[in-house]
Amino acid sequence: MKSDIHPRYNSKTKVKCACGATFVLGSTKEDYSVDICSQCHPFYTGKQKLIDTAGRVDKFRERQKIAEQRQTEMKQHHQSKSETLEEKITRKAKANTEAKVAVKEEKTKKAPEKKVVAAKKPVAKKPVAKKTAKKK
Repeated sequence: MKSDIHPRYNSKTKVKCACGATFVLGSTKEDYSVDICSQCHPFYTGKQKLIDTAGRVDKFRERQKIAEQRQTEMKQHHQSKSETLEEKITRKAKANTEAKVAVKEEKTKKAPEKKVVAAKKPVAKKPVAKKTAKKK
């Protein structure tokens, strides 16, 4: 085995919990700080406790509140822009009548001019011989 490749073992490592409890154990690190320990964990104490590290619950609630505000803003925006069914029908009917009037005006403006074309001489067609099948 190689020598001097393993980390140094400290038999008196201090561990500090967020609840204020401290205790000593063996580890390769010198000091630890933990969020929860056996003195404050609900499993060992029998008490339920909400642990909010770095305000995670508050951050989540804030994001939810912002999302709800955005949704209400979007609904209000769509409601102000959306037209009622009656308004939509009248707008489409008006557009259709205007389009029909425009088409009629174009037709009357573009009255077809009759061109005088010289009469063509009729061309005689050659008679086509019918093929008859021979019976045996």
